[in-house]
Amino acid sequence: MKLDVWMDELPGAEDLTEEERAELLDFSVGEATALGVAEAATHWHENVRAPFTKAERPHMNLWVSGLSWSQDLFVAAALRGVGYHVRPLPVPDYESLRVGKEFGNRGQCNPTYFTVGNLVKHLQTLEADGVPRQELIDRHVFLTAGACGPCRFGMYVTEFRKALRDAGFDGFRVMLFQQQGGVRQATGEENGLEIDATFFKALLTAFLVGDVLNLLGYRIRPYEVEPGATDAAIEAARAMISSALEEGRSVHRALYRSGRELRKVAVNYDQPKPIVAVMGEFWAMTTEGDGNYRLQRFLEEEGAEVHIQPMINWLLFILWEQSHDTASRLTLRRDDDARKGLRGKDGWKKLMMLKAAKPLIVGVFKSFAYAIGLFDHHLPDMDDIARLAKPYYDTEQRGGEAHMEVGKLIDSVLHSRAHMVLSVKPFGCMPSSGISDGVQSKIQSEYPHAIFLPIETSGDGEVNVQSRVQMMLFKAHQRARSEYAAGERKRAGLRLAGRSI
Repeated sequence: MKLDVWMDELPGAEDLTEEERAELLDFSVGEATALGVAEAATHWHENVRAPFTKAERPHMNLWVSGLSWSQDLFVAAALRGVGYHVRPLPVPDYESLRVGKEFGNRGQCNPTYFTVGNLVKHLQTLEADGVPRQELIDRHVFLTAGACGPCRFGMYVTEFRKALRDAGFDGFRVMLFQQQGGVRQATGEENGLEIDATFFKALLTAFLVGDVLNLLGYRIRPYEVEPGATDAAIEAARAMISSALEEGRSVHRALYRSGRELRKVAVNYDQPKPIVAVMGEFWAMTTEGDGNYRLQRFLEEEGAEVHIQPMINWLLFILWEQSHDTASRLTLRRDDDARKGLRGKDGWKKLMMLKAAKPLIVGVFKSFAYAIGLFDHHLPDMDDIARLAKPYYDTEQRGGEAHMEVGKLIDSVLHSRAHMVLSVKPFGCMPSSGISDGVQSKIQSEYPHAIFLPIETSGDGEVNVQSRVQMMLFKAHQRARSEYAAGERKRAGLRLAGRSI
């Protein structure tokens, strides 16, 4: 549409000068003149800051956030150990949500508001503590997750830029850690991170060490005799592991020492507690703060044992996707040059490398788990998960956890891995809502004994969500008590049989 057609429809348009008309389109006067001020604006462009470069690294502060608190701490420590100045942002809270809504666009999902608001709030706090605003812009960078999924997640960087600009931090740099494709600069082509084997090893170690500590903590805490003892032991473990990661010392030794601290926690396992598996949208099921109404702790307070989804599950899922896609492309008549195409590449070599990565990652995870004292943790077989999900959800569909949530629910029911499955996602999350509210209803009709509850988070409505969880958790408690009573009868029968002999 021509500028002079739709601009004249604006109230008071007849009083606008050519320069004012151009400014309304976010053109400079020179650009508008060159276009004759008559061409319609085609795309919106914004000025972006020069990228974070290698030369800036010695005096650049990186901030990370987005995983569990343990993993945020360990990622920061591991990257400090390979030469970066990295610190974790605090866990997002309701004040982060308020700030995010103040400076963000309307209609965003609450992970956007929480994460964007958390960064802006933190910068405001640093400025209030005496750090000059220009120094914050020039010497600080935020590293966050990014993807091109079929939802608002692909727009996170734009939201960060918009909120930072409106809050007065225009030019603050944000870098994306892509789900696929590594790390790239969100505000330019270069980046100041060297994505080499050392960097990758540090990141993977932080993820997996955080996994084993989190898993063991959730296994112990519901049964502790002295409230708070597990949290105290975990804090001590975090300090030991962070120190080892930063100073380049043995992580296995730090995990072993951490395990000794956790084994000092007095526990009483002789009590029936339902096991609740928490899954869903990645951020909503991973965060441990107000973003999901502190869901994990609420479940524990209601007498449940929580089974979280560790990062290794996500890594194995990504490997499965890459392997599946590569194997499918090998069946084409000719190699294509698409983003994941094999033109100019050795497809079989790539497939073998992906296949070899799985036992490597699993082996590292198990070595960490055994060192800290986490035994018998089940890791999902992604081929089996895909097989279970395929009749209900096309495994070629991508976005969020895709078919993984469907397969995990069926696997949980078939192998009695949990008494209840809870799927949490932000209000309006398209990939997860389509699965939880659509496909999973079909699963429940075919597996009526499954206890499944999808919940949505929006930053408010905490009481309503907790009420729904309590109602469904009542059924899980009944099932756990029934199993416990059956086990007691079986044990009593064995004891009687032993006496008669």
